[in-house]
Amino acid sequence: MAHPVAEADEKSPFGRLTAEEFYARHGVLHTSSTFVNPRGLRIFTQRWVPAGDAPLLGAIAVVHGFTGESSWTVQLTAVHFAKAGFAVAAVDHQGHGFSEGLQGHIPDIVPVLEDCEAAFAPFRAEYPPPLPCFLYGESLGGAIALLLHLRDKERWRDGAVLNGAMCGVSPRFMPPWPLEHLLWAAAAVAPTWRLAFTRGNIPDRSFKVPWKRALAVASPRRTTAPPRAATALELLRVCRELQSRFEEVELPLLVVHGGDDTVCDPGCAEELHRRAGSKDKTLRVYPGMWHQLVGEPEENVEKVFGDVLDWLKSHAAAANAAAARGEGRQ
Repeated sequence: MAHPVAEADEKSPFGRLTAEEFYARHGVLHTSSTFVNPRGLRIFTQRWVPAGDAPLLGAIAVVHGFTGESSWTVQLTAVHFAKAGFAVAAVDHQGHGFSEGLQGHIPDIVPVLEDCEAAFAPFRAEYPPPLPCFLYGESLGGAIALLLHLRDKERWRDGAVLNGAMCGVSPRFMPPWPLEHLLWAAAAVAPTWRLAFTRGNIPDRSFKVPWKRALAVASPRRTTAPPRAATALELLRVCRELQSRFEEVELPLLVVHGGDDTVCDPGCAEELHRRAGSKDKTLRVYPGMWHQLVGEPEENVEKVFGDVLDWLKSHAAAANAAAARGEGRQ
């Protein structure tokens, strides 16, 4: 089944279609909503579900990455999952997409985790156990998915797909010494200052195909500016925390990563796979591929997301079969 990114162009994820025409073409129903979090920020969420009466295979909670959003290329993957038989939900983090907040600013990951929990709780209530519910996270979203699991292993135990997960920033993306070591001082003095912390911007290093790179930056809600000082410091702290807790990860895992990813270190993905406490864990490092696997040539996209869908479908089938035998959780 072809990934919908094949129908996009450099200006729109829907190509020449309207959003409504695009959803109808793929047999997917779309809804969106907002809620106000305890910090007074309005947070945007959306869902995609298959049209028709066929039984659902499972549910998937999608978590986007830093500077990303749920309404651009990530949405195409969500539609891909929904078309395959899954109910899918996503949330825009504070300062990202249609959610309120200072653009691209995440000085503390905990409120972001709380927003994800608030967004996904009603989704899971609508599609409750024994229907399996998986996490799917890209880049920073992969790190957030792991942290959600570590915060509530009972809720998030069915499985996770980590796509280019931010378990460690690539040395080829880090700033020259001593800037990294002075970051804490910059964050304390001017936390929202945009620091030239990285070597190049994320889209240029993430999307291999030029027109897909153009599509990524065509979103009016995306920035290519350097990260803010406090945000950069927090992202590094999140990587260190996860690396210290890999053994605590217990849910089934599929880790997919580009071998030539110069944003998030593929070596850290390999270390996660090696050290994770999960009894069911699979690692796919694709030689020559970049950070954003949806930004690869079409044959690569089909390979990666074929592997992802195969994993999701097989794990959903196993969970549903166990539930039918009375072995599933209630």
